[in-house]
Amino acid sequence: MFQQLGLIGCGLMGGSFALALRRAGMVRRVIGYSKSPSTTEKARRLGVIDDVAESALLAVSGSDIVLLAVPVAATENTLRAIRHLVEPHVLVMDVGSTKRDVVDAARRALRERVVSFVPAHPIAGKESAGIHNADPALYSGRQVILTPLPQTAPELVQRATDAWSALGAQVLKMTPENHDAAFAAVSHLPHLLAFAYFSAVVNQPAGKDYLSLAGPGFRDFTRIAASNPEIWRDILVANREEVLRQAQHFKTALEALEHVLRTGNAEALEDLISAPAQGRSNWQMSAPKVPGARGSGT
Repeated sequence: MFQQLGLIGCGLMGGSFALALRRAGMVRRVIGYSKSPSTTEKARRLGVIDDVAESALLAVSGSDIVLLAVPVAATENTLRAIRHLVEPHVLVMDVGSTKRDVVDAARRALRERVVSFVPAHPIAGKESAGIHNADPALYSGRQVILTPLPQTAPELVQRATDAWSALGAQVLKMTPENHDAAFAAVSHLPHLLAFAYFSAVVNQPAGKDYLSLAGPGFRDFTRIAASNPEIWRDILVANREEVLRQAQHFKTALEALEHVLRTGNAEALEDLISAPAQGRSNWQMSAPKVPGARGSGT
């Protein structure tokens, strides 16, 4: 049980976390801060938070758990703003989609107080953002990746694990490096490809006509191209080395397909298609099978 959650960023992710903690009986009080006063006021009216804080620092005052639900690019400044009230017993987490940059930012901003920081990445979300879409069930049945630093207090890692588990999430732990490599492959590059592919279609002279003929396959493939541009700008820039590495793997696979198309080798084309077709049919989303991933036992 936590006495008070200091919520910094009252949007979909932060609001859902607050509602889920309440529903699980894990927190007595929630105080929230967002850059937009109208957002925090709306969060208060919706019952997501109990009180509005006038600054990120005041959201931390009296809190024994703090969640940063801000863009990854804002992590360092936010941590720097709250540093002086991050006591050794206070659990501080984020929900960012990249982890190496977040860990580096935490080391610079929190310095010796980085022992309180447990970086987290819940694999959850909705197409529609905003506090009005906050959902207490958002994290239920989802994976949450923790990437604690060597300096992170073990008891706070355990409290973080227990908190997410209480929300119905499956908690895994891995290094920030393994996290970013894995999610460059399964999340960040797919977004980049969706942005590029949609642009390639719509920017052709007859692109709008083509879109009018698009069916479910096109909609499925390009759904993530409608993702928030600012958020994905930050994610792709932060993890650009791993994304570019994965892009090279993609180019190699695409070039192999292009080659057999040019030569008209139908049998070779079918062979190249068959392996991913079978692999996709057999694939099921489960715990990440990447080096360094460890289950929490929940």
